Amino acid sequence: MSSPFPRLCIVGAGAIGCTLAARLGTSGQPVSLLARGNTLAALREQGVRLTDLDGTHQVAVRAEADCAALGEQDLIFLCVKAPALAGLLPGLAPLIGPETVVVPVVNGVPWWYFHGETGRFANERVEAVDPDGTLAAALDPAHLLGCVVFITAEVEAPGTVRSGNPHLMILGEPDNRLSPRLEQVRALIEGAGIEARATDRIRDQLWTKIIANLTSNPLSVVTGATLEEIYGEPELRQVAGKILHEALLTAAAYGARVSIDPQSFLDLGAGMGAVRTSMLQDHEAGRPLELAAIGDAVLELAGYQGLAMPVTRDILTLARCRSRHRPA
Repeated sequence: MSSPFPRLCIVGAGAIGCTLAARLGTSGQPVSLLARGNTLAALREQGVRLTDLDGTHQVAVRAEADCAALGEQDLIFLCVKAPALAGLLPGLAPLIGPETVVVPVVNGVPWWYFHGETGRFANERVEAVDPDGTLAAALDPAHLLGCVVFITAEVEAPGTVRSGNPHLMILGEPDNRLSPRLEQVRALIEGAGIEARATDRIRDQLWTKIIANLTSNPLSVVTGATLEEIYGEPELRQVAGKILHEALLTAAAYGARVSIDPQSFLDLGAGMGAVRTSMLQDHEAGRPLELAAIGDAVLELAGYQGLAMPVTRDILTLARCRSRHRPA
């Protein structure tokens, strides 16, 4: 059966982008990747290679550095870090047609968080992630499909990725409709061997992932610890637990339902094993950190509700300080 999205592009060829490309390509879906530098060269020469719980998958992809070379797409997965969005999103216009679906696969509070919301926060902007409105202006929100990704992967070499845990993606419309396109994208991902769920409450799932990132990523930069250590070692687990409770209170203030109880949440984190967070990987590689989207934006949302997050704020401060003083 032919794909409902014959023109599919993944923007960003890091750990998540390559995981998606490999799984989709293995299922027979034609995939284009927007990449650059050594990664672009590697993708053109050998395709994308993923080793996960199902084995090793190597597929040929079309790799380009220029949006104009790819032209209009039916489905786009934005697999880039939050700090790159402002410089990237306005330039993606050649990829986007009237019916193009855009799925941001990005950590942290999304710039579109308040889109489709009613009440006092209707169409507000999250200043921490979109301070001047660049992202909101660059893409009509009608194109957006919300996504929460639970994939732990690490780049071993350009275009080559390894993942040691199950893959899960949860998708939902920002206005919470169960639309036909939502089911089409869900089915496409499910057909690629990635567990995929559709929800009519995407912000509930967003908060679950936001809290997972918030309790682990900044703390990993401060300590150098893995998920197993952060959630398993008593001293670090205590700190992670304090951040967890602050974040759960903020999520509840926005009406989000986080279905996992705090102890189970911490136990699940410990069970992920010796995984280095994406932020720790970025810190060690000298790349910008996603502290604004993962941390500052949550503090901003808490502030709107009159809530303080003192432990979270302190850990973010320490992570930011350590990132400024890392070795060149």
